[in-house]
Amino acid sequence: MLIVSIISTFAMAAVCWFFSEPVLKILLEPVTGAGHKVIYIGVTEAIMTRIKLAFFLGFLASLPITLWQFWGFIIPALRKMERIYFTLFVFVSFILFVGGVAFGFMVVFKLCVAFLLQHGGGQLIPMLTIGKYVSFTLNFLLPFGLIFELPLASFFLARLGIISYRIMVKGRKIAIVTAVVIASAVVSSPDIFTVLLFAAPMYLLYEISATIVRVVEWAMERKRAGKTLSVTAPLKRLLQRIKDLRAMAG
Repeated sequence: MLIVSIISTFAMAAVCWFFSEPVLKILLEPVTGAGHKVIYIGVTEAIMTRIKLAFFLGFLASLPITLWQFWGFIIPALRKMERIYFTLFVFVSFILFVGGVAFGFMVVFKLCVAFLLQHGGGQLIPMLTIGKYVSFTLNFLLPFGLIFELPLASFFLARLGIISYRIMVKGRKIAIVTAVVIASAVVSSPDIFTVLLFAAPMYLLYEISATIVRVVEWAMERKRAGKTLSVTAPLKRLLQRIKDLRAMAG
């Protein structure tokens, strides 16, 4: 399983090499669109940056294969309904990961870059190197893909009874602090606005996850109540029938 995943990542990275230039153009759009230029100061910096980007794209492109390998390893040990749930988990996790990366770039990253470039004013000229810019971009976007898995993970943990809505509510303060700490580590900027811009979606996902947990608990409670009702209803009808017979006999 691991060997196939590694080989598929390398193979897709080789394919994505040919698409790295147009993708790089898209990633540079927040900077070039504002009229700034990106440079490289090392002889190998440009090509190493394209290789790094190609591997990142290859990782995303081979992610379905990696998840499929994981699915094939786990699926024989599961029952029929568990297989359906696990298949949905694999599919939805991939969609959420890619959606998180796309959301991070289209919404948060562009705003962060635009805001940070304004600090130079008219006196300072930004000289951004391609290597550091792409590293900053990938380190910024990858956590969004992982964080977007939180609602799905919360759903399954709630189904297993590991977490509850009460635990999620008690953990709100910890979630806020954790979001700010992660945002500070990823953004690496002393500017509080940029940190909060990164932390806000993380905390919003926590609240969405808490709501999902509450809905799961409500559905499970309804299901248990329905089973209790289905078990006691025939007994109640039998007792009522006995009462009716006794009344007729009396």
